[in-house]
Amino acid sequence: MGAQDSFGLAQEFRDSTGTESFLMIWDEGFTSWAYYGVGSQPTVFLLEPSGEPINSWRGGIPVDEVLELTGLA
Repeated sequence: MGAQDSFGLAQEFRDSTGTESFLMIWDEGFTSWAYYGVGSQPTVFLLEPSGEPINSWRGGIPVDEVLELTGLA
């Protein structure tokens, strides 16, 4: 989910990190932050297609763990 900076920067980040196959949600109003209880960045949520969280991380993002949970490792 992106909510800070600009949509273009969020797209560049997604594309440069190899996660272009992940759905990115852009939310300038921070509604998603309130819903999921995000209080700081970076925060990452891995969600089921239904929107239910599988796991979340605050601070450093454990790329290997995220890729393992998604089946991309």
